[in-house]
Amino acid sequence: MYKRIIIKLSGESLASKDNKFDDDLILNITNQIKNLIKQNIQIGIIVGGGNFWRGRSANPKMDKVKADQIGMLATIMNALYLSDAFNQQNIKTKIMTPFIVGTITKQFSKESAIKNMSNGYVLIFAGGTGHPFFSTDTITALRAAELEADCILYAKNVDGIYDSDPKIIPTAKKYKKISYQKIIADNLNAIDISAMNISKDIPSVVFSLQEKNSIETVALDKEKIFEIGTLIANNIEEEFYE
Repeated sequence: MYKRIIIKLSGESLASKDNKFDDDLILNITNQIKNLIKQNIQIGIIVGGGNFWRGRSANPKMDKVKADQIGMLATIMNALYLSDAFNQQNIKTKIMTPFIVGTITKQFSKESAIKNMSNGYVLIFAGGTGHPFFSTDTITALRAAELEADCILYAKNVDGIYDSDPKIIPTAKKYKKISYQKIIADNLNAIDISAMNISKDIPSVVFSLQEKNSIETVALDKEKIFEIGTLIANNIEEEFYE
């Protein structure tokens, strides 16, 4: 069992077809997190903003820096929504950002983050790195490295890493486990390259948030990772699902 984990929630995975937020899904997330806290697992969450804004969907004439700054603010909106959902379940939270947002968030520091996680708070990291041109995958890896996490959980809309895009190529094969080096060499685009370079000494799991109780499954039983997702680690031999 892990002591400290960082969970990446994509903004798109929090949304339903009709709304910016899927409240049933978010309730399921909070219940899973509550169970993990009971197991004395320390939890940090990075939230994306894709349900509100994606930089690549901006007006092509728009300044890239401004587009990314809008994305940072979108992650803060998601963090506030998640924080309230956790609080409704009596789960203590704090939102941390790399820049000051009035009285809404706390500015990140390693010492404060570790202290709060040790005291049972779920920390929600928003605002990305505070700088443009970096993805939320990058800040996920950065926070995991800074906080000496045991594992990174990438909860996405896909159920793992494939050797090609399964939406385009129906015969794409899913990896059971794969090395960071292989992902980079084959340009699989599963996780941002800069993120993988930062977190290469920390194992990661890519799995679908839609899978029932998938966060608990991955966090509590390392063997069950292979039932629902793809394990990524440094210098491991690749293996496909049969």
